[in-house]
Amino acid sequence: MRWLSDTTVDRLREETDFPDLGNSKYVIAGRLGSGGMGTVYIAEDAELGRKVAVKVMNTVDHSGALAARMMREAQIIALLEHPSIVPIHDVGETNDGRVFYAMKLVHGRRLDESVDTASAADLLRTFQKVCEAVAFAHSRGIIHRDLKPENIMVGPFGEVLVMDWGVAKVLVSQNAKTDREGIRNTSLEDVEFADTLPLDAAPPGETKGGTIIGTPAYMSPEQATGRTELLDERSDVYALGAILFFLLTGRPPAESPVPSTVRAQVSDTRPVRPREIRSAIPKPMEAICLKAMADKQNDRYPGAEELAKDVLSYLDGNPVSAYRENLFEKMGRWLGKNRFLVLLILAYLVMRVLVFFFFGR
Repeated sequence: MRWLSDTTVDRLREETDFPDLGNSKYVIAGRLGSGGMGTVYIAEDAELGRKVAVKVMNTVDHSGALAARMMREAQIIALLEHPSIVPIHDVGETNDGRVFYAMKLVHGRRLDESVDTASAADLLRTFQKVCEAVAFAHSRGIIHRDLKPENIMVGPFGEVLVMDWGVAKVLVSQNAKTDREGIRNTSLEDVEFADTLPLDAAPPGETKGGTIIGTPAYMSPEQATGRTELLDERSDVYALGAILFFLLTGRPPAESPVPSTVRAQVSDTRPVRPREIRSAIPKPMEAICLKAMADKQNDRYPGAEELAKDVLSYLDGNPVSAYRENLFEKMGRWLGKNRFLVLLILAYLVMRVLVFFFFGR
């Protein structure tokens, strides 16, 4: 008798736990990860011969609430066609009645795993792409509500994908430009978008108020206190600011220890500033971060697009709206942006001095 190795036994046990996708064209090959609502598997598309990711509900849902939530997530992702939002391919049901959907298999590393290996400029460019993807979702009337580095994938060629839209909220009345009586000032595309979504702005099972959804370190104040009726694009802006804080300092805002030499000088009511952790952080970047993370919604950027524009302005060597420069800072920024021209002029002046010195003219 030949005994099976522990590795083989573990593999067999894992395969017996794989869900049966019924008559679909997908064949599960392995498990990628699991969350509260579903588990993600790597699968083979038998018709097209490509690898995909398949998210399957963790349990059979007799009430229908979880299935409705999974379908809602699939619908939202399907409508957010953007280069930095993972595309969805298909939706279906397992033999035991669990909803699943197939999406692009993302290769790369999570943003929190990339922070120690990428340059500061590359991280800011990645962050700008994240802001642009979120801004696109906002333009379609959707806020993410759980933005964090763990939900952002960075590919080997610089591609960026914002993941996990399972707790997204639909802001129908504000962004989709629709109401229950009719549709005003909107395109056909907007009409289709509004009619396709289940227009209850809250996911199935979520109450209108008092429900805290998200990740504590990246939650806005209104989100952390369960004021779901106050959530809008600026709530995502706060989370983006917290992500920027992480990229600048290497740690989330809620886990930012203040050195003892600084603690005595900082009020307990004021959040830690990025430069109190890393003094080398440029002041304009700190100002962008703090404006995005302002306690009051009206003090933040009105949307992710405005935040992305400020980051791009900084990367291009231009002034940012969140920071007022003094004269010396303006001069330093101009010199930094035009260093090649300055070096060229200096080289010309040095050459003229040498010519005059040696030839007397």
